[in-house]
Amino acid sequence: MIQAKYHWQSQNVKQSGVDDMVLLSKITEDAIVENLKKRYMDDYIFTYIGPVLISVNPFKQMPYFSDREIELYQGAAQYENPPHIYALTDNMYRNMMIDGENQCVIISGESGAGKTVAAKYIMGYISKVSGGGPKVQHVKDIILQSNPLLEAFGNAKTVRNNNSSRFGKYFEIQFSRGGEPDGGKISNFLLEKSRVVSQNENERNFHIYYQLIEGANNQQKEGLGIMTPDYYYYLNQSGTYKVDGTNDSKDFQETMEAMQVIGITDDIQTQVLQIIAGILHLGNISFIEAGNYGQVESTDLLAFPAYLLGIDPTRLQDKLTSRKMDSKWGGKSESINVTLNQEQATYTRDALAKALYARLFDYLVEAINKAIQKPHEEFSIGVLDIYGFEIFKRNGFEQFCINFVNEKLQQIFIELTLKAEQEEYVEEGIKWTPIEYFNNKIVCDLIENKLNPPGIMSVLDDVCATMYAKGEGADGTLLQKLQGAVGTHEHFNSFNSGFVIHHYAGKVSYDINGFCERNRDVLFTDLIELMQSSGYDFIRHLFPENLNTDKKGRPTSAGSKIKKQANDLVNTLMKCTPHYIRCIKPNETKRPKDWEESRVRHQVEYLGLRENIRVRRAGFAYRRIFNKFLMRYAILTVETWPCWRGPEQQGVLHLLRSVNMDNDQYQMGRTKVFIKNPESLFLLEEMRERKFDTFARTIQKAWRRYIARKKYEQMREEASDILYNSKERRKNSINRNFVGDYLGLEQRPELRQFLAKRERVDFADSVNKFDRRFKSIKRDLILTPKGIYLIGREKVKKGPEKGQIKEVLKRKMEFGSITNVSLSTRQDDFFILHEAQYDSLLESNFKTEFLSLLSKRYEDVTKRKLTISFTDRLEFRVKKEGWGGGGSRVVVFQRGQGDLAQLKPGGKTLTITIGDGLPKSSSKLKENNGALTFCPPFLTLAHQNGAAQFSRAPHNQPSDITYSSPHKQNWPPNTALPKLGNQRAPRTPTHNQYNQGNMDFLNVPDQGMSGKQRKRSINQRPPPAPKPQPRSQGPRCRALYQYIGQDTDEISFEVNDIIDLIKEDPSGWWTGRIHGREGLFPGNYVEKI
Repeated sequence: MIQAKYHWQSQNVKQSGVDDMVLLSKITEDAIVENLKKRYMDDYIFTYIGPVLISVNPFKQMPYFSDREIELYQGAAQYENPPHIYALTDNMYRNMMIDGENQCVIISGESGAGKTVAAKYIMGYISKVSGGGPKVQHVKDIILQSNPLLEAFGNAKTVRNNNSSRFGKYFEIQFSRGGEPDGGKISNFLLEKSRVVSQNENERNFHIYYQLIEGANNQQKEGLGIMTPDYYYYLNQSGTYKVDGTNDSKDFQETMEAMQVIGITDDIQTQVLQIIAGILHLGNISFIEAGNYGQVESTDLLAFPAYLLGIDPTRLQDKLTSRKMDSKWGGKSESINVTLNQEQATYTRDALAKALYARLFDYLVEAINKAIQKPHEEFSIGVLDIYGFEIFKRNGFEQFCINFVNEKLQQIFIELTLKAEQEEYVEEGIKWTPIEYFNNKIVCDLIENKLNPPGIMSVLDDVCATMYAKGEGADGTLLQKLQGAVGTHEHFNSFNSGFVIHHYAGKVSYDINGFCERNRDVLFTDLIELMQSSGYDFIRHLFPENLNTDKKGRPTSAGSKIKKQANDLVNTLMKCTPHYIRCIKPNETKRPKDWEESRVRHQVEYLGLRENIRVRRAGFAYRRIFNKFLMRYAILTVETWPCWRGPEQQGVLHLLRSVNMDNDQYQMGRTKVFIKNPESLFLLEEMRERKFDTFARTIQKAWRRYIARKKYEQMREEASDILYNSKERRKNSINRNFVGDYLGLEQRPELRQFLAKRERVDFADSVNKFDRRFKSIKRDLILTPKGIYLIGREKVKKGPEKGQIKEVLKRKMEFGSITNVSLSTRQDDFFILHEAQYDSLLESNFKTEFLSLLSKRYEDVTKRKLTISFTDRLEFRVKKEGWGGGGSRVVVFQRGQGDLAQLKPGGKTLTITIGDGLPKSSSKLKENNGALTFCPPFLTLAHQNGAAQFSRAPHNQPSDITYSSPHKQNWPPNTALPKLGNQRAPRTPTHNQYNQGNMDFLNVPDQGMSGKQRKRSINQRPPPAPKPQPRSQGPRCRALYQYIGQDTDEISFEVNDIIDLIKEDPSGWWTGRIHGREGLFPGNYVEKI
């Protein structure tokens, strides 16, 4: 037996831990880790702490990122669906549109925790749910294509992460007032340039190098001198060239396609690749010591990089082995050439390679910005995807800067979620018991303080200002000065070759070697002059410096630049409404379902999740300034709309009481209202949406009534034209209103079962069908865009339902198989449908309406007009049954008396006599005061689920799900959802074998002083868990069929779900509550219990 697979969103989904950790019965690190583990092992990677999303890296592709999930989360409240990054993104987007405020999402976590993938899903969701024309679509394409391009040039494999971001990125997606993404801006931070020239063991250079080598065509390989990666010094130092699960050749094609979408011309694309290849060839130029001077070991290797960069090989050699220096003596300046030694020449070569790569990267970011820039900003959503906190075997200047930025982001989180929230309660006069927490501002000050005492970066800049040439010995001087300035700081220690910082995420040892040189980050004028001599405009454009101007003041160091960027970023984020995603890395093996308890516990501790839960549990989910609250919810009452006359606080109280919100669910501050639980806020939001929906429906109804009136006048005229001058008319049919559904299919699920789930019905009527002996039998005739159905009834002959009368589909006719329709010239209601196999003789009072709709559908499908013939001698073929039968029958129409047809069968001929009707030339009578009353089928029969939707708008989404009656249910068994892991065998990636060197740095780091201070602050007793909401004890009903809500005020349910019944309405749309959500649903889908 094949087990049915359920979608993860199904209502009978397995409960795994708690979705929101505010609801944990115990607030301990053990409980948090256990809950995350339980969910992770059941393939639920997302969990909430109130509005904060926790995301655990699954190290595999999860099944719940399809278009179906985008539909589920669009416009839904947070509690309606399982935790998901789409829910957070939708909340951001809606808040931006409703409140008119810029939003941002801060994605934090250590290297390999899944931050970059999270950013991609956010941008993908926004692209899907926002509208827009061709121009907006172009912006969306650039936003999405910027990911593969910047990843190729800015990401690399490290021992911690196969796709590690080696730069920081803040992507602002800019929106029009209508919510369409029509612009954007990227700010990038601190590209790890040193990776261009050297990598640690088991790591790679930036992805683009390997993509070029694997993906270039033969012509490109020949023109760029592409060899295998082990040929290049800049790639072969680590001995790692491949990454599991990465197709470099395919990625190269995506990178080139991304450049095309962004608008980079073919010529510039070629020169971009030339620079990449030129850097590789530049790295193969080596130097030997000759009499204390460095010289190029093999001058043959100069030609190819010089050719690719458009410069003279001799000049390249000269600039790599000597440097022009300015000297001042007696008020005069003169330039002298200084020959470099081997070490200095190697440093100069690497400096040129790093400068070329960094400036090329900045050009690509600028190219994206130019392609999507807009003249003025309206709304924006910012996505911060920045390098994660990291510890390597050797941690240098880059790791120092990366970990500093992460320290600043942790401070923002603490400031806004723990510190500011508690301070706000005190300022507003809200009753509050303070909750202690570790504030890492002390670590940020240690790094970035300017004075009293000076921070590490200030000391570093002072030492760099006194450096000369390469600056031998400067690093030792730095270490001595640091010991003097911050040696007694409790978060700082030093050792003989470096120093230790007690970061919020643990102790990190930094190797002092190279700190000063990398912080100085000066490109000598000789190299700038060299590149300005290039024969390529593009390369000259990358080096725009004016070397003739006098330099004044100290050059900007890399450390001060990243400090300024970090503080500017903090200021930008503080101006937005922030949202948080805290990413957790469950293991270092990069394998799915591998859970390292100590590693996760360490992250839970330093991310402050426990304190976050305590503040959220004791605090309020929502707070709003009085006038903004009034503006948002004024529409709920006539007293507040359009303007409340009175004190703002009284207006807020009036609104809260109008929705019967419990007094313990809110508190009034001095300037703001505070609402306790998200459910209370969702109640307000749903009532607000329903008000807007009511107004929209009023407008829609008036418009539809007008359109329908016009349409049905036209339809009746067209119907009359079919019979005009061809057939006598009945007196009552000439001015009759067209209804469409004469069977009331919305109340007839036993008939709907033969149609597809959302199949629209044009016409439905009970007709007389005549067999070969001219015996009359009742049939239900249904016309839809898919064909004609004839439904009859039969007694069940065996089985548990033996003896019962059941509906049976007797015949279905496709439009393509119908040849023509024939009628008499008299006023009778008979017509014959001629079909390829056999014909059907039918009688219907509403034949004119049926033929009109049939003609239209026939022409739509077959692209030709339906043939309709009129004669008083009709012939039709009967169905062949068994060995005999078949043949044809004749129907003859004669003039008689009265308006009722008289039938006289005789052998194979049926004679029908009927009196005279209105003349064939009759058309519609004058209408009473020009008024029409009708019930248009496209308003009444918009079938979306098992039964009709009672006067609701049509929904054109196709579906091939069929309806079955309650007696023949074919629904899945009401069992728990199997684990997603059982549905698809996970791919087991190969182990990362680290068999070289000491890998202890991959272990969970010592928490240091930050950990001790954190433990001191978390010994307070947590507030009690929220009490569950009491269950409703009113009338209830059970669902007979599945129903999927198609509008904001409708609820969805599965077969056998229990619904609290709030109100029954004669229209058939009842009001009920399920899963905490209140809304409308069709009453004929349920039975009372």
